[in-house]
Amino acid sequence: MIQVRNLEARYGDTPILEDVSFDVHGSEILAIIGGSGCGKTTLLRHLVGLRRPQSGHIVIAGHDITQADEERFGEAQRNIGILFQGGALFGSMTIAENVALPIQEYTDLSPQAVSALVRMKLSSVDLAGYENHLPSELSSGMIKRAALARALALNPEILFLDEPTAGLDPVISAEIEELIMRINHSIGTTMVIITHSLNIIFKVAHRIIMLDKSVKGILAEGDPKVLKDKSPNPAVRRFFNPQATISQRSAWPR
Repeated sequence: MIQVRNLEARYGDTPILEDVSFDVHGSEILAIIGGSGCGKTTLLRHLVGLRRPQSGHIVIAGHDITQADEERFGEAQRNIGILFQGGALFGSMTIAENVALPIQEYTDLSPQAVSALVRMKLSSVDLAGYENHLPSELSSGMIKRAALARALALNPEILFLDEPTAGLDPVISAEIEELIMRINHSIGTTMVIITHSLNIIFKVAHRIIMLDKSVKGILAEGDPKVLKDKSPNPAVRRFFNPQATISQRSAWPR
């Protein structure tokens, strides 16, 4: 579904990512992880077409978005949905109006059909009955789910999620994790998740790529349950076993 080849990303003269290559397979949940400043958000912006790389290629559902003209880029965009970290809902619009936006933009459906589709999408994220609420009237977890409904409005083949459980309490985070897995299992949506959450990494992700600031690229790739204990790189094992690292530091002489 996604092919990244020899990607180079810079901000001005500062290199952030160099020679990054990986694939995302159909119906897979891939988590992009790593420490602060390693390039996770930069990579996401390039994957969704918000930035063009200095060199390299990104192919999404058969469309090379690094070479595409406006028309082909638009075709590629219709294949993806994006859940932004803060939800990015329009505060002056109801939840139903927010979800309806991409449907109205990219289809010729009648108002009645749009309304029916919006209700279906909101029901799929357990928000049936909240169509006429404003974002300010919802909890943070409900805002995430409403934003997820909007990201799914056009039945995208690929869904990008930026820190989907950031700022949520453990109970609501668990609900969002279950919802992500339910969507993946029920309709086979390919997902790319930017996350710091070990719960998502171990419970939700099928595979991870771990970025590292020092190498300006991928430090590790594979099944997180395997990498946790069997990665040959101690930095990778420390990332997956923070409690062990804390215990070791507490045992140091003072």
